[in-house]
Amino acid sequence: MKPTRTEACGNWILSRFPVTKLWNEHMAQYYAPKNFNFWYFFGSLALLVLVNQLITGILLTMNYKPDAQLAFDSVEYIMRDVNWGWLVRYMHSTGASAFFIVVYLHMFRGIMYGSFKQPRELIWIFGMLIYVCLMAEAFMGYLLPWGQMSYWGAQVIISLFSAIPVVGDDLSLWFRGDYVISDATLNRFFAFHVISVPLVLLLLIFLHIVALHEVGSNNPDGIEIKDKKGADGIPLDGIPFHPYYSVKDIVGVGVFLFFFAAVIFYAPEMGGYFLESANFIPADPLKTPEHIAPVWYFTPFYAILRAVPDKFAGVIAMGGAIVVLFLLPWLDRSPIKSVRYRGGIYKKALALFVISFVALGYLGTQPATAGAVLAARVFTAIYFGFFLLMPIYTRWEKTKPVPERVTEQPSLEDRIPAVIETFHEVTAKKSFTDTEGNTVEKLRPNPSGIANVLVRGLKKLKASLD
Repeated sequence: MKPTRTEACGNWILSRFPVTKLWNEHMAQYYAPKNFNFWYFFGSLALLVLVNQLITGILLTMNYKPDAQLAFDSVEYIMRDVNWGWLVRYMHSTGASAFFIVVYLHMFRGIMYGSFKQPRELIWIFGMLIYVCLMAEAFMGYLLPWGQMSYWGAQVIISLFSAIPVVGDDLSLWFRGDYVISDATLNRFFAFHVISVPLVLLLLIFLHIVALHEVGSNNPDGIEIKDKKGADGIPLDGIPFHPYYSVKDIVGVGVFLFFFAAVIFYAPEMGGYFLESANFIPADPLKTPEHIAPVWYFTPFYAILRAVPDKFAGVIAMGGAIVVLFLLPWLDRSPIKSVRYRGGIYKKALALFVISFVALGYLGTQPATAGAVLAARVFTAIYFGFFLLMPIYTRWEKTKPVPERVTEQPSLEDRIPAVIETFHEVTAKKSFTDTEGNTVEKLRPNPSGIANVLVRGLKKLKASLD
């Protein structure tokens, strides 16, 4: 039967560009572990936020002026006069914070389940390079509104490079394009933010995904599903990414967009953490803000910088806090990947690491008082201790036996009866007579039930850390 014109056109394209082959290799015939959980939403969410940033960024450049005299006014023009300009600007500014939220959670999942270990070292390296590019992209975009915090934040960060011996002053001068933060700096950062860094970022994301699909995805059990294949060559514990996980990710996208929209429409500044109040004031080189602090996603490293008395040593410590993440595949000497089967030492160390990172993030937003600096030094020591002591404690700990096949975890539907039972345990019905003489029953907290639930929870937590 002779093909129709549409079929002939499709065959002509497919014979020259392998769309079907790409779809099968990376979606329909790419087998992922069947036990993915909540933590595996954040990779696809990061891709979603990236698309949001690219589209909204293009729309913003249509009305933005990269000029020291016009930049702030052009942002105000976008917010006040451009149709839906305020929405596009808030989508972009909220998207920047959302990007780092999902990326930090994505990185934490990798650390928790050992996604950086053999054979996925290169995936981790590409991921860390993406993270560094995101930091550069966010920092350069932070200057573009040309507000007070943009100007002075850039002044502080760029001045740190001058602490580097020999090349520091020349490096700072090259970044600024002038002896002070000026129009040349704004134009330079605009070019990097809009063209250079996004191109590198897209290349690294492509390499990250290709490397991932070459060795396969990790899973919460840390088991290589390619080691157990059926007669047809398909992993016994794998399922096609499409339609199973593509549909599952759509559910995650829906939940994410709900919270994303809530922030955009009701709290786009997020109390000054996403957009500082000082950045709604035009940049003034003659007036320094009372407290200069970077955006929240930089504050853990800013707190580490301030915790070290010497400027150059602080810069080394701040850089080392990022570099040490690159070394993670070689610092961890445990044969076990997933935290599920690791010993209590690693679980306690991971908990301390998370606490230290969150605490440093908070301290980085606060003024550098003596107490805050002392606390930052303690948490900085814990942060570096997690990595630098890892070759020791990952060898010492006693691990649990790893199953040969991936394990099935209870679904939300399976957990509902236990949740209902717990609810009945922590509540009790109390009867009383209303004004009309009717007996009414109302639920009240049950102190003994609450105590029993807390005790059981603490015992489970202790058992998991042993």
